[in-house]
Amino acid sequence: MIFSRGRAIVPACVAVATVALAACSGGHHQPAATSTSPTPTPTPTPSTTHVAAPAVNPFTGLKPSNHGVVAVKIDDTENGRPQVNINQADLVFVEQVEGGLTRLLAVYDANLPTVEAVRSTRASDPELLGQFGPIAYVASGGGGNPLEVMDHSNLKTTINDRGGPGFSRDPGRPAPYNLQSNLSAVVSALKPPTAHSIGFTWAGSVPALRSDPAAHSVSTVVGGTPVSFQWDAHLGKFDRYIDGARQFTAAGVPISTPNVIVEFCKVTVYPQDVDVDGNPSQYTHSVGSGKVAVFRNGRRVDGTWSRPAVTSGTTLKDGHGAPITLAPGGAWIILVATGAPLNSSAG
Repeated sequence: MIFSRGRAIVPACVAVATVALAACSGGHHQPAATSTSPTPTPTPTPSTTHVAAPAVNPFTGLKPSNHGVVAVKIDDTENGRPQVNINQADLVFVEQVEGGLTRLLAVYDANLPTVEAVRSTRASDPELLGQFGPIAYVASGGGGNPLEVMDHSNLKTTINDRGGPGFSRDPGRPAPYNLQSNLSAVVSALKPPTAHSIGFTWAGSVPALRSDPAAHSVSTVVGGTPVSFQWDAHLGKFDRYIDGARQFTAAGVPISTPNVIVEFCKVTVYPQDVDVDGNPSQYTHSVGSGKVAVFRNGRRVDGTWSRPAVTSGTTLKDGHGAPITLAPGGAWIILVATGAPLNSSAG
């Protein structure tokens, strides 16, 4: 490297005095000239090494896992409660089916327990799960058309009615509310892919939340079924309540979540799937956009959700267009119809 700044310019005859002194002095010997200017210190080159951000589970914002992802259709009626290990799901979707009832679509990655009670698929499930990729999907069975829709999807399915792996019956409960699925066995058999981002972002501390309204209770309606949560400051989570009663798993663990996401969606009648009482199923459109309310840390953040295609993730943005971040630890996503009531209060 050549440095010119800070160095004295020395005449050529002096600079080479030791080898050609006679030529520069007319034959008279003179002492060699020396420079008193200090040699500059080279400026260090900035390092281009980048330190990778720690990887997190895209479904929880916590430690990642190397498990394959599996989704399970779970009963959400009184006959199917208390559910087994629903608290170990990373994400739980609450969706309308028929007759005003709800069912759960639980997504597991960090943990692969045995779950109960597994129920039948619906035609809107492949659309909802499309953002996760070709993951494993567990259901007890389904009507003709929903099974056809599922078969045309890229989901890796295991269906009890077709003799799929991982199923067993709980002798302590009556059928059809006693079907269990060993998710570890399912993942081992189907080898689904590991988790990737579906659009959610996570942050443990968000100072801007202090300006959002307090929300210690949340209540809405999915179909004809009330859905409620209450903030538990001790746990730092929202507990699920049904008819005023706090909900627990079969093992006595509170059913709670750090985040409740109420997503307003278009819901239409699906006449290709009708139950034995003549009630048509409902199709929840999870592709599109609409209003959203996110509840975390005892606060409410209003904004919008957007998902442009089946293979796209779901983005959540606040009223200023900034991403709505979720508290690490997973979420319950309540898929309500556009215009459904939503109430929250600080009390």
